[in-house]
Amino acid sequence: MLEDPLYVPVRRSTFSLALRLFRTAAGKRTAVAFTSPLRLKKVLGGDQDWIRLSEPALRSMINDLSGIGIVIDPAGTTSRPISRTA
Repeated sequence: MLEDPLYVPVRRSTFSLALRLFRTAAGKRTAVAFTSPLRLKKVLGGDQDWIRLSEPALRSMINDLSGIGIVIDPAGTTSRPISRTA
């Protein structure tokens, strides 16, 4: 378990933040975390919102979601989110 804080991507709405979940190449849902804001920006872009969490806090957040893992510092295989406007 990592002791340093992780930088975790989130989705921002008017009144809240939500943990952003991804899928692995095999289709398994996963949470993604980065060991620095720079690594997060390189993979998800500079406009991605994030929060700092400890690994135990992140695991606690996904504990009730069955089959969810954590990928730390993915190597750029995740594509940038598509901007959607209503």
